Amino acid sequence: MYGYDFRNYAYDSIRRRIRHGLQAAGAPTISALLAEILHDPAKMQRLLRSLVINVTEMFRDPSLFLAFRKEVVPFLHTYPHIRIWHAGCSTGEEAISMAILLQEEGLYDKARIYGTDIDEESLEKAKSGIVPLHNMKLYTQNYLKAGGIRAFSDYYTVQHDAVIFDRSLLKNIVFASHNLASDQSFNEFNVIFCRNVLIYFNKHLQNRVHRLFYDSLVPFGFLVLGDRETIRTSEHAANYTEINKQEKLFRKTPSCRGG
Repeated sequence: MYGYDFRNYAYDSIRRRIRHGLQAAGAPTISALLAEILHDPAKMQRLLRSLVINVTEMFRDPSLFLAFRKEVVPFLHTYPHIRIWHAGCSTGEEAISMAILLQEEGLYDKARIYGTDIDEESLEKAKSGIVPLHNMKLYTQNYLKAGGIRAFSDYYTVQHDAVIFDRSLLKNIVFASHNLASDQSFNEFNVIFCRNVLIYFNKHLQNRVHRLFYDSLVPFGFLVLGDRETIRTSEHAANYTEINKQEKLFRKTPSCRGG
């Protein structure tokens, strides 16, 4: 009814989250919860908070962003236009981190960053460019470890207990709804980030998403996975070259069929 399909999510994980959603809603049974969400979209959105995992931070795993600067950015300089997709972007911190990195590397003006998620509320937060002030100590440390070349405070202003990132960082970012479980490719990309999302999917859905990413990458495009994820069991594993094993950074090597 609402367009969400969790049937191919990892069973134990989704079962735990449904139980959490049941408790949060104060419903006595799953049948009672089902009746409520079918008649009240607001209750469905609250349940969705329990079903999706929104974990993100600026320059999360800074060693990855440092490797990206050294091993991917030189290739991006050779392209007339750059499209980067952050799949499962949550509240947008990773996409804004990429905007900062590209700006520092002189690439942002020719780049378009797409941040997608199934959680509309998270996407609205992402579009605002506002994050809690109490996160900034960690974010600043991450930025410096990721090879940042300026004072991180140059990119934002502080208002009360919130940080507002400069609107210039958001000018080339598109935040939009996209469901990896059911939606198709919507563009061709030079780089795709999908970090620690696939771990919540079963094997069938993981293969679907890997097909989606393979079809969405330009020849010799880059795929970045999370530290707990692998490409080895994917049907397209042979069509990628491992650029950095530790950081799960891969490059698409098209098959002889031109796929």
